[in-house]
Amino acid sequence: MLQNNNESKTYLVTGAAGFIASTFVRQLTQQGHRVVVLDALTYAGHRENLEAIPGPGKLDLVIGNICDSNRVPQLLKEYPFDAVLNFAAESHVDRSITGPQSFIETNILGTFNLLQCTLAYWQGLEGRKKKDFRYLQVSTDEVYGSLGPTGKFHEALPYQPNSPYSASKAAADHLVRAWHHTYNLPTLTTNCSNNYGPRQFPEKLIPHMILCALQGKPLPVYGDGGNVRDWIHVEDHCRGIELALNKGTPGGTYCFGGNSERDNLSVVKAICQQLDAIRPRSDGTSYSQQITFVKDRLGHDRRYAIDDTLAQKELGFTRNYNSFEEGLRATLHWYLDHTPWITAVTSHAKT
Repeated sequence: MLQNNNESKTYLVTGAAGFIASTFVRQLTQQGHRVVVLDALTYAGHRENLEAIPGPGKLDLVIGNICDSNRVPQLLKEYPFDAVLNFAAESHVDRSITGPQSFIETNILGTFNLLQCTLAYWQGLEGRKKKDFRYLQVSTDEVYGSLGPTGKFHEALPYQPNSPYSASKAAADHLVRAWHHTYNLPTLTTNCSNNYGPRQFPEKLIPHMILCALQGKPLPVYGDGGNVRDWIHVEDHCRGIELALNKGTPGGTYCFGGNSERDNLSVVKAICQQLDAIRPRSDGTSYSQQITFVKDRLGHDRRYAIDDTLAQKELGFTRNYNSFEEGLRATLHWYLDHTPWITAVTSHAKT
């Protein structure tokens, strides 16, 4: 697909008022493509994430839910889509533990509806348009379960989800696989490690710790802080998604990681260290004094790490942010420079 990168395409991107997908949309519009965003604008989806999107491409925002069996097919009739990319998801593990129903509805039933509607759309296409069309599902490394002290997740591993969130994403991935093998829908699935970077909603670890630190609040670290995650900058992840879309084999799965394993306590300490240098506390002491250990999350997986060798070999995937500390520094500066964005999105979440 997209053998001619100068050719403008039209994409349906769901959930693109959120963190990862809004970064991806920026990438597409900068290349001159037209993007139609379908987003329900829930607590983690914000118009602010789509403001000042650079051209020369075009952006249309459609407010709606992927579970809507009337709106989705209507939308597919309105535009000549070349691909559908599903980023829409409930994604916070803590919320899935206390309220799993919305995760089942959006992540499973929503994906089912999107697949059904996309299948009908694709079956109505002809010629090159049909041959080049793709459906891409954005997933997570959490579907693979938990690792021991060694080894990494890769595409050939079986799924072993341990939280309501990861179970709902695993179910969605299985539906995507089934729609390819049963109906020949040209699908792709991507699994990524923990993302960080600009415009991440402040319930996630890194922005949450930044805001708590600046507000003088405790920095809550689950358990002993030894849970390990692999961190990938959102811009690197989005370039990987585009590579999968353009070069991936239909029916294929591709993993993207940051090659930056850190335990949670080390991440929080790194944030404190950089804030100490960038925005020192008024009393001259370190932000690390605010670190507080809290009761561990239920079913907290101990370690995640991704082997993205396949993506490197088959897609030519590389990372621009090979240093987590470099990417973290850039992220800290972004949050420090965008307090109006923080105020806007956090106020929306309370309404």
